[in-house]
Amino acid sequence: MTAYQGEADYSHGAPSLTGVLVANLGTPDAPTTVALRRYLAEFLWDPRIVEIPRPVWWLILHGVILPFRPKRSAHAYQSIWTDEGSPLLAISRRQAAALQAALEQQFGGPLKVALGMRYGNPSIADALRELREAHARRILVLPLYPQYAAATTASTFDAVADELKTWRWVPELRMIQHYHDDPRYIAALVASIREGWAAHGPAERLLFSFHGIPKRSFLAGDPYFCECQKTARLVAEQLQLPAERWQVSFQSRLGKAEWLKPYTDKTLEAWGKEGVKSVDVVCPGFSADCLETLEEIAMLNRGIFLAAGGEKYRYIPALNDRPDHMQALAALVMRHAQGWAETDPAWNAAQQIAEAEASRRRALAMGAQR
Repeated sequence: MTAYQGEADYSHGAPSLTGVLVANLGTPDAPTTVALRRYLAEFLWDPRIVEIPRPVWWLILHGVILPFRPKRSAHAYQSIWTDEGSPLLAISRRQAAALQAALEQQFGGPLKVALGMRYGNPSIADALRELREAHARRILVLPLYPQYAAATTASTFDAVADELKTWRWVPELRMIQHYHDDPRYIAALVASIREGWAAHGPAERLLFSFHGIPKRSFLAGDPYFCECQKTARLVAEQLQLPAERWQVSFQSRLGKAEWLKPYTDKTLEAWGKEGVKSVDVVCPGFSADCLETLEEIAMLNRGIFLAAGGEKYRYIPALNDRPDHMQALAALVMRHAQGWAETDPAWNAAQQIAEAEASRRRALAMGAQR
């Protein structure tokens, strides 16, 4: 039996298209202990997430973490779960549909956007198979992480490679590494902050909170810290904010090792004690709102700041499926897909001529056989 995936009765005359794989981190299937245990087991076993020797980490994961953490995580997910299910999955689906619509206006030929999650469902493997069944011979991978990190972007690439190495016909592949300083992405961030200020007025300080990574990853060469700093600086420059009114911090630590500093919770606590009365928090590293933005930032860190003496705290939502964000992603895809046949505006006309000629030849051949 073959080890390579294909199609049992593949038609060699089937037209091809360009596929765009939109990938994000993932979410449990339900806000329950059972679903969280399954999700966390997959997430935390990824060696890109926890770089500890596997036998040691297996004992810690199954003996210390999975027996207890899923119940606490389920409670946190229950606080943000919606009628549509997981906010991250619902928003990601809207993003994929909006990106499909935006790209159809710009592509000359056929394309298909598929959504895959690094952990949980729909998986990256499922999304790639969806593109294969649509006859995608060129696939562009778009991880929705503006700032590159080995634990996010590189892990996505791992999952793509693991799936494609089982295919019989491997597609032409391109992967977008980062877009932390893309002008359209920066402009969308600036617009979202200005809209919040227009509605409520600016706070005394603006905090750019990014997901943290272990300090040792930065020292080993991960560019994430530098890209986060550049994103924040570019946004602050366009907002014309003086240095004393904004800062970068990092959230979501795991374990006892030192992570990138300053920490978000410690920063907000210190600001409250120093007499800062109002804070706006934005999370530019998250393309869609999720547990970390809606529960950790909007709820838990709000409580920390107010308990320390702060009075006003506002979380500015992620870019989600805002039109300017989706246009920025569409422009990013178009730039990285340059040179592929379907991106040519003249593709449709040329393809129609070619298909008409092929049909004519088939008709002539069938007539000759008769």
